[in-house]
Amino acid sequence: MSALMLRSSVRCLVTVFDTFSASSRKVIAQAAAVSHQCYFRKTMHYQTEQRGHQNSPDYRLYFKTSDGKYISPFHDIPLIAETEPENDVPAKKSKKSESEVLYNMVVEVPRWSNAKMEIAIKEPLNPIKQDEKKGKLRYVANIFPHKGYIWNYGALPQTWEDPGQKDKETNCCGDNDPIDVCDIGTQVCSTGQVIQVKVLGILAMIDEGEMDWKVIAINAEDPDAKNLNNIEDVRKNRPGHLEATVEWFRKYKVPDGKPENKFGFNGEFKDKDFAVEIIKSTHEHWRALVQKQKNTGGIDCKNTLCCDSPWRCTTDEAREVVQSAPAFGSAHPVSPEGKLKKKKDLLIYF
Repeated sequence: MSALMLRSSVRCLVTVFDTFSASSRKVIAQAAAVSHQCYFRKTMHYQTEQRGHQNSPDYRLYFKTSDGKYISPFHDIPLIAETEPENDVPAKKSKKSESEVLYNMVVEVPRWSNAKMEIAIKEPLNPIKQDEKKGKLRYVANIFPHKGYIWNYGALPQTWEDPGQKDKETNCCGDNDPIDVCDIGTQVCSTGQVIQVKVLGILAMIDEGEMDWKVIAINAEDPDAKNLNNIEDVRKNRPGHLEATVEWFRKYKVPDGKPENKFGFNGEFKDKDFAVEIIKSTHEHWRALVQKQKNTGGIDCKNTLCCDSPWRCTTDEAREVVQSAPAFGSAHPVSPEGKLKKKKDLLIYF
């Protein structure tokens, strides 16, 4: 019997069948970080299903509910995190201020990794894929003194930075993506994991003239979460972390021949309340998008759970989308360029 690996966003546990020996279980547990070896992984209320071949342009990671129905991580996962019911009894809703709200984060890129994984906003059901530039898979370089991304990096679902909406502070329009989020917790997550995060602040990055907000957050299950409640707490308890974040975002595209990124507000982080307002604004823009009140600009709004959306599709239609993708197979070798950028001993100096 084959093993089914289930990864929880709380403890990242691996479950295997009893047919494995004790030594086999130990090996599989040690390999939990390489969870792409399995077909399905459970992340909180969600599972993921792989299609295609890892390290190739056809690789896709699709999302499913806990009962096996395919969904879009962009449109169907709620922005606001919901408490999981116990024993089928709905959890009581507690009244929380906006500053206490937890948000769902879809992890695209695990900390310390280099492959530029992202939600495919222009594909049906918006699976996660590896970004490409000029026909080549994208990897970020190691910016001294760091290895790959320095946080778990991903997006807040049901948000959209509208390219037709100009920010009044920076005078820049949105970058046409869900809003980005950096989880500064201590756990290294996996691609496709859905975690609940506390928002702490936000950075106004300007990428080639486009507004590209970076939400700073922490996994609600992280041991430090109770001590970090706003951006000043990060500055106090994680000295140098915010400065490193600005420098990383400023320079990470330079090795690819791009100019340094710029920032609004002189590169200063805005506080939690400001971040929450930006998130609310991008959520309203997304709502208009999925209700066909905005020009989609090529974004695929197919979803299975948004009741008031004309783009809503049936369970069978969603299944057909996934089944039309290449079957899951063995990973391809990493390209020479990818190997070069992923090398731990290769750091880019400026």
